Amino acid sequence: MRKASLLIIFLTGCFGAVSSYAIEEDRVSESQMVIKQFASELKGELIVNLKEGGPINAISVCSEKASMIADRISQEKGWKIGRVSLRLRNPRNAPDVWERKALEAFEESSIKGADIKTLEYYETLNEGGKQVFRYMKAIPVGEPCLTCHGKQIEPDLKAKLKEVYPGDQAIDFSFGEIIGAFSISQSK
Repeated sequence: MRKASLLIIFLTGCFGAVSSYAIEEDRVSESQMVIKQFASELKGELIVNLKEGGPINAISVCSEKASMIADRISQEKGWKIGRVSLRLRNPRNAPDVWERKALEAFEESSIKGADIKTLEYYETLNEGGKQVFRYMKAIPVGEPCLTCHGKQIEPDLKAKLKEVYPGDQAIDFSFGEIIGAFSISQSK
């Protein structure tokens, strides 16, 4: 009888671990889909604004519309969604301690030759007595990004960027480098 009880306890523990793993995998999949949605909407806005009014017009996409898109998706999902970077343009995108560690790990992996498009990091943490699932996905510098974040920024655009972002550090990037990451927090 005692062996049967121990077996039941053991199996319950195993199924609990499997269940917990499955829940985390579901959260990863959901996070990937939400980031894909956010990135797609952001890129779409950026391309439209670049075509309609050029790079100066597109500054508002990253300075204003990105946070509006993130806020809307955050409200729809009940999560906190945003972008963070080690080289800030917008101080609102400063990483917290956990995000900074993930960004630094992404940079290290990139230096070692990892494909930036595949870099992601996630874990469940105890924050203020609550279980919180955290997820990040690296953002590689794409061709449209170089207009405002590259090494050769037009003088009038550079002046406007300095006006909007006086402490801008998000310049001199090359195609394919890590510009930052999408970050998601989900309370359990």
